[in-house]
Amino acid sequence: MAKSPETELPLKAFGWAAKDTSGLLSPFHFSRRENGDDDVTLKILFCGVCHSDLHTVKNDWGFTTYPVVPGHEIVGVVTKTGNNVQKFKVGDKVGVGVIVESCQECENCQQDLESYCPRPVFTYNSPYKGTRTHGGFSDFVVVHQRYVLLFPNNLPLDAGAPLLCAGITVYSPMQYYGMTEPGKHLGVAGLGGLGHVAIKFGKAFGLKVTVISSSPNKEAEAIDKLGADSFLVSSDPVKMKTAMGTMDYIIDTISAVHSLVPLLGLLKLNGKLVTVGLPTKPLELPVFPLVAGKPSIIQYGRKLIGGSNFGGIKETQEMLDFCGKHNITADIELIRIDQINTAMERLGKSDVRYRFVIDVANSFSSL
Repeated sequence: MAKSPETELPLKAFGWAAKDTSGLLSPFHFSRRENGDDDVTLKILFCGVCHSDLHTVKNDWGFTTYPVVPGHEIVGVVTKTGNNVQKFKVGDKVGVGVIVESCQECENCQQDLESYCPRPVFTYNSPYKGTRTHGGFSDFVVVHQRYVLLFPNNLPLDAGAPLLCAGITVYSPMQYYGMTEPGKHLGVAGLGGLGHVAIKFGKAFGLKVTVISSSPNKEAEAIDKLGADSFLVSSDPVKMKTAMGTMDYIIDTISAVHSLVPLLGLLKLNGKLVTVGLPTKPLELPVFPLVAGKPSIIQYGRKLIGGSNFGGIKETQEMLDFCGKHNITADIELIRIDQINTAMERLGKSDVRYRFVIDVANSFSSL
C-alpha cells in the first residue's frame, strides 16, 4: 500500500528557483516527498530550457506561484523504485516531461491523453498534495511510474533532453493531423527549439521540408546542417507569392505575434496549418481566406487550422523510440546552472541554436 501524504517523509532537495517577476534564478533549498510504492526516484543529469520556463519565471501567463523551480525536459538515472514498480530498475536511463501526474480516471487519461486531463499536475508550478511541484533545475525528482519514460540507449542524454517537450510538441500534431505521408510538402514556420526538431521529424517521415523564417541568415544552417530541402524568407513578398499553394502542411512553431494569412496562402487546397507556438496575445484570423481563398493573396480555400498540446505519455514513449530508431536529437548548447540567467536573457532574444540544456549533475557537484 502506498504511503499517505501524512506519513511521507520530506527529502532535502536543491535547485535554482525564481522568486519574483524579475525571473532571476538563484540557489534554493526545498523538500521532495519520499519514494512511495508507485514512485520512481531519479538523479537528474540534464535538463533542457524551454521557452515556457522563461514565460513562467517572469509570470507572463499570470499564474506563477513563487518560488518556482522550472524545468520539464528532464533526463537522469533511476536511483530508487517503489514496491509496485516493474517497468524500471535502478540504473535505467529515464526521462520526465511536462506532467508528473493526472487524474488517471477521465476519458482523456483512459485514452492515454494525459496532456488533456482536466486535472493535470505539471512538473513544476502545480499544486500537489498541499505543496507545489518543482522541476528539473534541481538535483533529483520523485515521480509516479506512469509518467516516467525509458530513454533509448543509443541517444545522448544531453541532446535528447529537449525531446521531452520540444520533440513531443511537434511529433504529436504531425501524427494526429496526418502530416506524415511520404512525398508530401511540409512547411516549418519558425526555426527555433521546436522548429529545428520538426525539420528532423519531417525528413524522417519522408516529407519535403521547407523552412519559413523571417531571418535570411538561417538559410544555410537550415539546409546544410538540419537537412531542410528549401528555405523561404517570409518577409520577401516575391518569394512568398511564388510559393503560394505549394504546401500540404505547415507546422507553426512561432511564439511571437504574427499574421496567419501569409501562411494560409502557402497551403494547397485541403492544406493543414497546425500551430504549437504560444504567443502572449491573440492572433488575427480572417475567415474569408480560410474558407474560399482570395485572389493574389491565397489561391485556394478549404483550409484547416488546428492546435495541439504536447502528447500523452504513451505517445511520448513512442516518439522517443522513433528518435532512437532515426537518431534524432536536438541541437543544443550545454550550460552550467550558474549560467542560467544569461541563458534566459539570450533565450528571450532567440539567441540560441537551438536549445539550452543544463548539465545539472556536474554543475551541482561543484557548487
